[in-house]
Amino acid sequence: MQKPRVFFVSHGGGPMPLLGDPSHADMVTCLQSIAAKIKKPSAILMVSAHWEANPISITSSAAPGLIYDYYGFPEPAYSIEYPSPGEPALAEKVHQALAKANIDSALNPSRGFDHGMYVPLKIMYPEADIPCVQLSLHPSLEPSLHLAIGEALQQLDYDNLLIIGSGFTFHNMRAFFTPETTEIKAQNMAFEQWLVDVCGNTELSEQQRQAKLLEWQMAPAARFSHPREEHLLPLHVCYGAAMRPCSDIYELRIANKQASMFLWDD
Repeated sequence: MQKPRVFFVSHGGGPMPLLGDPSHADMVTCLQSIAAKIKKPSAILMVSAHWEANPISITSSAAPGLIYDYYGFPEPAYSIEYPSPGEPALAEKVHQALAKANIDSALNPSRGFDHGMYVPLKIMYPEADIPCVQLSLHPSLEPSLHLAIGEALQQLDYDNLLIIGSGFTFHNMRAFFTPETTEIKAQNMAFEQWLVDVCGNTELSEQQRQAKLLEWQMAPAARFSHPREEHLLPLHVCYGAAMRPCSDIYELRIANKQASMFLWDD
C-alpha cells in the first residue's frame, strides 16, 4: 500500500492571499512552487483549522459548496469560486480508517469547503479538478487525539493521495494587528525555530519528535504564538500520518510574520 504524501501549509489571513495582498506574496509563490514540484495527486484529504466537530466529521458530498467563513473583507472575497468535486469513496475510507482506530467520526453530506481548504488549493491547483474531502478537528484540541487521527490515516488505501494540514505556524491575532516590536519578532522566531527543528531534525528519534509535539506548550513562546491551538493541530495530524522527519522545510514571511510549511514527500 502506497503511503500518502503529506503537506502542512500555513494558509495566511483569510482570503487575502487570493486578493493580491503584498504580505502574502511569498506564500503564493511558495505554494505554486510546491505544486509544480510534487506529483499531482489523484485526490486530496484536507484537515482545516477552521472546522471543529464532535464527533470528528468528514465531508461526503460529491459536490460541496464553499463557505465564506470570514467577515469584513472586500466584496471580491465573497465571490471566490473553487468548484472542486468531492470524493464520497475517499470519505468512506477515512470514516472506516478512523473507526478501526476507535476514533468516533461521522460523514457529513451537507457541509461545504471552508477557506482553509479553498484558499491554498486555489493557489496550488487553480483548475479545481482534483477531488477533495475535508476532515474536521475535534473541539477538545487534544494533541494526542490529533496525532492518533493522523496515524489512523496511514491505513488509507487510496492511490496517489495527498494529505494537507491547513493551519498556520503563527496565529496570534493581536500580534498581527500590532506594530511589530523586537519582543514580538523574537517570540515569533523562537517558536518557529523550535518547530522547524522538531519537524526536520533527523537526529531526533520518532519517540522524541512525538513527545515534543505532544508537549508543544513547553516550547519557547508557544502560547504567544498560539493562544488557541487550532491552527497548530493540523500539523499533529500531518505528523501522525507521516511519522518521520519532513523532507522539505519552507521558511517564509506571511502577513508580516515568520511562518513555516512542511512537506513529507520521500
